[in-house]
Amino acid sequence: MASLVDNYYRPLLCRSVFAFVLLAVLVSGQAAAEQQARPNVLVLMAEDMGPRVRAFGDEVAVTPNLDHLARQGVRYTNVFATAGVCAPSRAAHITGMHQVSFGAQHMRTYRGPLGSYKTVPPPEVKAYPELLRRAGYYTWTDDKLDYQFSHIHPGSGPFTIWDDEGEEGHWRNRQAGQPFYGLVNLQLTHEGGVFTPLGTWPNSVLHLYTQIDRWRSLPGVEDETPVSPEQVQVPPYYPDTLTVRADIARHYNNIAAMDKQVGDILRALEEDGLADSTIVIWVTDHGDGLPRAKRELFDSGTRVPMIVRWPDTFRPKEVAVNSIDGRLVSLIDLAPTILRLAGVEPPSYLQGVDFIVGPPRRFVFSARDRIDKVHDRQRAVTDGRYKYIRSWYPDQAGGHDLAYRDNLSMMKELKDLYSKGQLNDVQRQWFEPPGLERLYDLDTDPHETTNLVQDPRYQSQLEVMREAMIEWQSRVRDLGEISERQMLSEFWPGNTAPLTAAPEIRFANGFLHLHSSTVGASVGLRINDGRWQLYSQPVPVMPGARVEAKAVRYGWEESTLASAVLDAG
Repeated sequence: MASLVDNYYRPLLCRSVFAFVLLAVLVSGQAAAEQQARPNVLVLMAEDMGPRVRAFGDEVAVTPNLDHLARQGVRYTNVFATAGVCAPSRAAHITGMHQVSFGAQHMRTYRGPLGSYKTVPPPEVKAYPELLRRAGYYTWTDDKLDYQFSHIHPGSGPFTIWDDEGEEGHWRNRQAGQPFYGLVNLQLTHEGGVFTPLGTWPNSVLHLYTQIDRWRSLPGVEDETPVSPEQVQVPPYYPDTLTVRADIARHYNNIAAMDKQVGDILRALEEDGLADSTIVIWVTDHGDGLPRAKRELFDSGTRVPMIVRWPDTFRPKEVAVNSIDGRLVSLIDLAPTILRLAGVEPPSYLQGVDFIVGPPRRFVFSARDRIDKVHDRQRAVTDGRYKYIRSWYPDQAGGHDLAYRDNLSMMKELKDLYSKGQLNDVQRQWFEPPGLERLYDLDTDPHETTNLVQDPRYQSQLEVMREAMIEWQSRVRDLGEISERQMLSEFWPGNTAPLTAAPEIRFANGFLHLHSSTVGASVGLRINDGRWQLYSQPVPVMPGARVEAKAVRYGWEESTLASAVLDAG
């Protein structure tokens, strides 16, 4: 790939060294010396995986690379996703806001029962990688977006968030001295990877890409089975059968394959001399891709492992190498924490807290809403010891039919055993109405199988959790009370995406000025067919340059392209 200098600066170099210097400052946002003083940040986000890592105490897991990373960093043991399923969780992570606060809670917006639409966040809300890009970072991700104001695949979301998306993204594409932020999605642990190859036709065609990615990323992955069904531990909410054991073992073997990918990435950082300047965060998007875990608000669905490796130069004084930190963390806390580490002031709308220097959390919250075509609404709060879940559809069982999940061999067996009355009381719970409220003591009941709502000994704790949830819903303005149809009509009047206004181009006193009349629009530009850049302030440009600009408000249609040749007069 041609470098940014080749694509952007080269036509101007022949005109003026002065122009080169000015444009270099534009791209970086700060002087090179300042850039080099800021850390690189690399987030490695595995899919559909709870804390099944040996460094987190799981003796079955085969995770030597993650274990090594943990010895070099910090293991955070009380980290929670805001949802037990990917799109709402990823929408919350990328914005630093609970998905229920801006209408991103339903799974997924672009293929639900109302048809395809995109969530429209408030106009001031930006994905935190865009804020990093505005501050001079090179930002990139791979081939999964899934933010609810995008689809899954690259190119489907706001073009202003990333410098590069898809296979083009890599830290090696940044400018010399430019810090980077990268988000790598490790998809081998996805629920679809637990399907036997190709699953059950025709449902498996829905996510055939999951299997293709497995074979492409790691040839021979199906042949590597370091964990056998006999080794796994079966939680009490599953029957102990050969099918259940086989699927859990397959999940562990996918984790072992993902661990090798982590090792490859970390070695590449070392080889490029970047290990001492890069903060590495390994985390997962939500809990296990197994029945009664994914999509649910039990810890099996929302509790995630997180490792942070700090280079000595950037390690906070409060942090010790090879340590365990049990503070409560939500995935929405990554946004303010990473922004502060990069020297960017976190915007006031963020609902996360800096988990390094911010005030400690007392509670963490999560939510479940529509799952594909199944309407549900649940909210959960935990303080690390107790979990409270409130259901607005108290008769809606978690083990309902779901075309994609039903590809799992163990799911088919569980449903069959339930229909035959062959599950015990604990194993039947997930297939039966959950009721209005649930309260669990995670110390004595880590699998959340004993509901304490009616136990008089826990009434004071129940009231504490109820009040915490009510306060949180009010504070973040939980939109769960609004129907999805009403939200859609507010996001897209007439069920049509509004069109972002194209930027106006103005050139005065050697500076290019761009403005879109759409409130909250992000604006990008390119000069002389160079790379697209994020516009945040007037740009010094030489007369005669050809400028193209476009704009997008998150969730709206991208604007038409505006272009002009800058006239010295």
